[in-house]
Amino acid sequence: MTRRTERINDLLREEISEILRSEVKDPRVGGLVSITEVHVSPDLRNAKVYVSVLGSDDERGSTLEALSAASRFLQRELGKRLTMRRTPKLAFLADDTLEEGSRILTLLDEASERDSALDQ
Repeated sequence: MTRRTERINDLLREEISEILRSEVKDPRVGGLVSITEVHVSPDLRNAKVYVSVLGSDDERGSTLEALSAASRFLQRELGKRLTMRRTPKLAFLADDTLEEGSRILTLLDEASERDSALDQ
């Protein structure tokens, strides 16, 4: 990945987060929504937007549906805010790394508690 692509990824992540915070009023967007990463294709035509939603499984599903439905709106808003020749087409994907990290920490805590119980 080139330095330019990395800068565009970061810029898109920041702008999409800001648009979601200030412009999107869809009630299906529930829980705490975070844009964790954006990966733009080398030709800048497509971007994968990784979304983390803290909430129930139903909230995650409805949030991803709402974001997919709002992708054209988000793309248009990005076009207004950015000075890019072409605004990438957005595809929203679930990012479960935060939940997975939390699960691993819980397992480590449980293992540590078992070890300390066995030592006594």
